[in-house]
Amino acid sequence: MAEQKAAIMDADGVRRALTRIAFEIIEKNKGMENLLLAGVKTRGVFLAERIAQKLGEVEGSAPPVIALDVTPWRDDKPRTDTPLPPADPRIEGATVVVVDDVLYTGRTVRAAIEALSNGARAARIQLAVLVDRGHREIPIRPDYTGKNLPTSREERVSVRLTEVDGEDNVVILSNKA
Repeated sequence: MAEQKAAIMDADGVRRALTRIAFEIIEKNKGMENLLLAGVKTRGVFLAERIAQKLGEVEGSAPPVIALDVTPWRDDKPRTDTPLPPADPRIEGATVVVVDDVLYTGRTVRAAIEALSNGARAARIQLAVLVDRGHREIPIRPDYTGKNLPTSREERVSVRLTEVDGEDNVVILSNKA
């Protein structure tokens, strides 16, 4: 049974982190021209929508958001013979910001890059994560990070969002026997 070890971010902390990420995206890309946010299902989609909303408030119009299901490209799960979904035409030539809740081993991000590259070629792919907890197995580094959170491998980071869980927060869970 997992036990809450520490509360890392409350609702205001999540909001501030996403606001900071939005401003960093604008600054790094010198605006939002040809920008597309790709949220990794499930929580990454809601984070991407919140970032897009903030970008819209600041820049006057929000970039499009697509939901990215990386399941067919995961290398740590059995593959099925299900045909791969077609590429979204908006990816072609766009600056795509992949948005996810927690960056851990990097395998989900690798799968997201592969999913984006399936039948389309983005001009650039960037990565935004709410929490970077370390322990990479693949050399991937986020462009935008809400919080760097060193953890042990025995701990779990739980991101809770209102849209899914009824509340916004980030906590560390430890497995207690």
